[in-house]
Amino acid sequence: MQIRALVFDVFGTVVDWRGGVAREVHRLLGPSVDAPALADDWRGRYVPSMDRVRSGELPWTPLDALHRSSLDDVLADTGLADVPSAVREELVLAWHRLDPWPDVLPGLRRLARSYVLAPLSNGNVALQVDLARRSGLPWDCVLGAEVVRHYKPDPEVYDSAPRLLAVPPSSVVMVAAHLDDLAAARARGLRTAYVHRPDEFGGRVVPPSADPDADLSVVSFEELAEALGA
Repeated sequence: MQIRALVFDVFGTVVDWRGGVAREVHRLLGPSVDAPALADDWRGRYVPSMDRVRSGELPWTPLDALHRSSLDDVLADTGLADVPSAVREELVLAWHRLDPWPDVLPGLRRLARSYVLAPLSNGNVALQVDLARRSGLPWDCVLGAEVVRHYKPDPEVYDSAPRLLAVPPSSVVMVAAHLDDLAAARARGLRTAYVHRPDEFGGRVVPPSADPDADLSVVSFEELAEALGA
């Protein structure tokens, strides 16, 4: 493969959203709250909130604002309607403080020697910058939903990566732990690499071990770097 750039899904692929959100829920709401369950509930409202933007029910709305809105519903349904506004705002920032999986930084550092690297995430730009600065993610730039004001799997998101990097779609690899993300990328001419993240959902859901339609299926970013000769 004549690869010039790799673009990455972030939540679940690069960072552990469940563990990080649960940690912040425990810190801010206390040990009496089932923090992993609240994180799961909040994440479960992620796609429906973006669908409201895709359908035109809402104008373009960054993910931070969607997270803030869905958090109100999560807290109300959990019997926590009295949580102050300031705490709610701090909880939204939990998504800015997520830890990368252990293999991510070693793998990205190897890949950065040979390829342009960028997130291609539904997370807004400020969120992606905070994640990168917190953990040292070696992105060359930030791409994704807010740049084109569309949420994945809208084709505009995938088309934006080769267009903005001025390279052919076939020279860009979409890296993700989610089959639907990779299928949407392939439909726009991108190469794809599947990363198996068995712990993304805390064992409640175990993703497939490989994507038979992807160019590569790996278990870590280090294996991805090895496969691409980085």
